[in-house]
Amino acid sequence: METSAGTVEKGHRTNNREALIEAGIREINRKGLNGFSMRHAAEDCGVSCAAPAKHFGDKNGFIAAIIKKLIKQWHDIQRGIVEQSGGDIRKALVESCVEYVKFLVENPHFISIITVKDEEFDSVYRDMRFELSYATGRMVLKYCKQVGMPVDVRNRKLYVVRSLIYGAALMFDNHEMKYNEKNLQFVRESVDREFDLP
Repeated sequence: METSAGTVEKGHRTNNREALIEAGIREINRKGLNGFSMRHAAEDCGVSCAAPAKHFGDKNGFIAAIIKKLIKQWHDIQRGIVEQSGGDIRKALVESCVEYVKFLVENPHFISIITVKDEEFDSVYRDMRFELSYATGRMVLKYCKQVGMPVDVRNRKLYVVRSLIYGAALMFDNHEMKYNEKNLQFVRESVDREFDLP
């Protein structure tokens, strides 16, 4: 009976933790990282103001948990793309770039986290942000190496593709370009074409 109660209690703690992370994401969407409030996140999901400290320790721990969740979400998406590509690295690369644009647009908190200046983050955050933003970059370099592109060309391709990704996401977010499948196809074709250029 104690074990059963303990299991329920542990499950409840896990549910509260996940609910707090989701509330934390909403809080970042509303107020950005600088205005992030653990108390407001707790209020948003209907738990005590002390609950975030119990689960995450402090604000840095809370934000780190949010970043870890984003990393997992993005890695799951990217893993699915690679599996569906049937071993075609270029296809996986192009689709990963398009999905990354979609992920940025559909998860505005993600943009907030990766665009905060380094001096506002400690080295742990910086490493985590690197993991978020360089997953697709690693695929660019892997493909370029596979087809024998020289290092200077690889670096240029990485720069152009990352510029296309962040530029498209920003244009969609600012409503300079409609966020629709037609324009996502334009992004797809632009990324793919880059690998046909010298």
